[in-house]
Amino acid sequence: MTARHRLLAAFVAALWGGNFLAIHYGLEHFPPLFLAGLRMLVIAIPTLLFVPRPQVPTKWLVGYGLGFGTVQFLFLFVAMDVGMPTGLASLVLQASAPFTVLLGALFLREKLSVRQGVGIGLAVLGLAAIAFSRAQSAALLPVLLTLCGALGWAFGNLCSRLAGPPKPMHLTLWMCVIPPIPLIGASLLTEGPWAGVRALGAAFSLDGLPGLGALVYLSVLATIVGSGIWTWLMRRYPAGVVAPYSLLVPVVGIALAALVLGERPSVTELVAAVVIVGGVLLGTPRPARVDPAEVVGTEEPAAPRAA
Repeated sequence: MTARHRLLAAFVAALWGGNFLAIHYGLEHFPPLFLAGLRMLVIAIPTLLFVPRPQVPTKWLVGYGLGFGTVQFLFLFVAMDVGMPTGLASLVLQASAPFTVLLGALFLREKLSVRQGVGIGLAVLGLAAIAFSRAQSAALLPVLLTLCGALGWAFGNLCSRLAGPPKPMHLTLWMCVIPPIPLIGASLLTEGPWAGVRALGAAFSLDGLPGLGALVYLSVLATIVGSGIWTWLMRRYPAGVVAPYSLLVPVVGIALAALVLGERPSVTELVAAVVIVGGVLLGTPRPARVDPAEVVGTEEPAAPRAA
């Protein structure tokens, strides 16, 4: 993985770290399932009108939309709504990285080195410490819901990689077409038919501006920009190379939650965070030599060399 692509992966981690603060403010103004569906709907409508459908198998497009866009955010938003702290959510959701690496090894037969295995093992150990700590205070349910969201993210990662889109941004945009129906449908059934409509109307007032700003951040920066870059990186590199960078997200998420919301994680959670970040650094493969032709900013893979 080149230095420029490592920086892009770190940039996505920063965007997604701020994502959790945006979710926090968004949930103060919108019901969780309606907010999850609305963030995708505002992208889906212009996508259907103006963006050509990506030339990928339908099953991988739908799988990406269901895993990354539906299951992940359904469980994450509900978890935060029922008490998952913002900073801690940014940490626990990164279970998607070991999930992705393990699923990549299981279904795509990507080789897992000893170094990667140790790093992922450390990350899992840190996540287990978080779950154990929360279980002692009877707050385990939000953690389990967040882990379900992480598993959805991992399946979405694999589907986006298997799709192999020639234009990754088109796949990212069309992924957003899938989640609105199941998410808004679930909102109508569980949150009521008018809860979301009332919240949306109130968003266009002075008091509702933070919620509206959160919606813009979630839709444009976190989804279009962040997911677009992430999909492009997943297209170029094995899942085990890219996925561990998502473990850097909680560094931003926990810091923002502490600075803006005044959250103070426990000693166990701080130690676990250090272990998880150490796991990503250890679990990321050492950079291999890259042919200069492969570093040029084209989306098409380089032609294979003759034997």
